[in-house]
Amino acid sequence: MRREGSALSGVGTVMLKELADNLTSTRMRLLEVLIFVAGAGAAYSTIGAVREQIGQYPFVFLLIFTSAHAPLPSFVAFLGFLIPIVAIALGFDAVNSEFNRRTMSRILAQPIYRDALLFGKFLAGLVTLAVVLSALWLLVIGLGILLLGIPPSTEEVLRGLAFLVAAIAYGGVWLALAMLFSVIFRAPATAALAALAVWLIFAFFWQMLVPLITMVIAPPDPFDPYAILNSIHVGMDIARVSPNTLFAETTLAFLNPATRALGPVLSTQMQGAIPGTPLPLGDSLTLVWPQLTALLAIVILLFVVAYVLFQRQEIRA
Repeated sequence: MRREGSALSGVGTVMLKELADNLTSTRMRLLEVLIFVAGAGAAYSTIGAVREQIGQYPFVFLLIFTSAHAPLPSFVAFLGFLIPIVAIALGFDAVNSEFNRRTMSRILAQPIYRDALLFGKFLAGLVTLAVVLSALWLLVIGLGILLLGIPPSTEEVLRGLAFLVAAIAYGGVWLALAMLFSVIFRAPATAALAALAVWLIFAFFWQMLVPLITMVIAPPDPFDPYAILNSIHVGMDIARVSPNTLFAETTLAFLNPATRALGPVLSTQMQGAIPGTPLPLGDSLTLVWPQLTALLAIVILLFVVAYVLFQRQEIRA
């Protein structure tokens, strides 16, 4: 019991110290400016077009997140691009920087265990990401209230909060990946490049690879409808290996209440359903519960791998 209490105490100490460093670092301030300017700009450019939908669409505030106004993409598209960059920036030198500064042995000489050190650094990065995203979310809601002149409904606020939780979980995936590479590689530049390479593969190249992999695993037969349907499902499962796809599907269900399915739907499954009718939040949550669970599972898996590798590393004074 004494070790458990000491470990928990160590987690809090490390987390508060790393959190203070993250929030006051020049790197983090530059990233915050980038996120707020890009996100607020995308939301502001969209509000003018959204204003025309007042009275015609019951979820006007959700359109601020999903609508795009040329030449800027939607607010959600901005977040999908910027969240991985911020998360990687927070975690790529979390562990290897301690080795390079020769401070790792000094830290572990204190009553702080390795698990407390790694968990505290991860929690600090996740809390930093949550603070930034929450402030940006509040900024967008405030802009909407100010420029639209109406408050959001309870349903819109709850859906917005669900989207915020999904965004934090999505950022947690890339933070855990960056920390994993920080444990594997001693050079911070190598860890950052490795994490960015994985992100680039999933963000830009994975959708190109999915059809090729699907043709190998489950080639569709043009004369067999069941084979075609099976090929579509296999392709969707392969696409969902990417955290980007999981986040995109979660966002679609939360911010577009009319979404009733995330794949092919048979006509027999649509009997009694009115197209375009919004789903309750509980049904939308049920729809994307596997995606949310998968995001959390990826975070846990990456952190466990980083934890095991970190425990096996030799640390010398």
